[in-house]
Amino acid sequence: MSQLTTNIGALTLKNPVMTASGTFGYGIEFEDLVDLTGIGGIIVKGTTLEPRQGNPYPRMAETAHGMLNCVGLQNKGADYFCRNIYPKIKDIDTQFIVNVSGSSPETYAECAAMMAELERIKGIELNISCPNVRQGGMAFGTSCSGASSVVKAVRAVYPNTLIVKLSPNVTDIAEIARAVEAEGADSVSLINTLMGMAIDVERQRPVLSINTGGLSGPAVKPVALRMVWQVFEAVKIPVVGLGGIMNATDAIEFLLAGARAVEIGTANFIDPAVTVKVVKGINDYLDRHGYDRVENIIGLAHKQ
Repeated sequence: MSQLTTNIGALTLKNPVMTASGTFGYGIEFEDLVDLTGIGGIIVKGTTLEPRQGNPYPRMAETAHGMLNCVGLQNKGADYFCRNIYPKIKDIDTQFIVNVSGSSPETYAECAAMMAELERIKGIELNISCPNVRQGGMAFGTSCSGASSVVKAVRAVYPNTLIVKLSPNVTDIAEIARAVEAEGADSVSLINTLMGMAIDVERQRPVLSINTGGLSGPAVKPVALRMVWQVFEAVKIPVVGLGGIMNATDAIEFLLAGARAVEIGTANFIDPAVTVKVVKGINDYLDRHGYDRVENIIGLAHKQ
């Protein structure tokens, strides 16, 4: 077997395959379906300082090549996570990363500070695609100033590995990546969902309750791969790739484009064991091509 270990900042993953936030719950929901210890990292569902009810139903819709969702970060809050979820996951032998969301730099920072108190949580992923309530709902991640403000506030209170999840709904994602790197991000993950919508032609109105939602699944992969390629060339910090990864071949494309690790999202709804299958597929690829470690192929497509 090839050496599959990879590092994201100070965070060591036993293999480069993680679950994407919002598609795998807290991990424990899948214990009977997949060996959680075979996954490199589990990024738990979005967690906010206070509980959130999320958006009204319907908030998910299927499209020809992907899925739309407008769940709205429904969760029971950071305190609930610390008291009720953390004790159940802290002894599972894989890395757990908390996806942190907020409505202001201060709420992001408060939530991150609570996660810093949990010994077995070695990293967080900041979802900066959240609406900035001070700027009329514009997402933090769509401007350098907005993204920087969140990372700066969190970096001041959070000492462990800080991954920033970038929005693709921007003109120049490399510019945003450089901005968060400058404020101390240890890594960037990309992409979050693309904004989209669907209309019910019989009802003659949008399918989703708030009209638009995030598009994920195979349809977004070419866009995600292009953005990972660009960001890899723009920053020095590690890049985590996600967006439409359905199998090992997809994951290997992202590694070749420069990702040090990948996240699998929508595919978990189709096959709950897809992560461990992708791990095996990456190992088979490395063996077939004569590589003894996954590090050998990260960014390799840039050198050809």
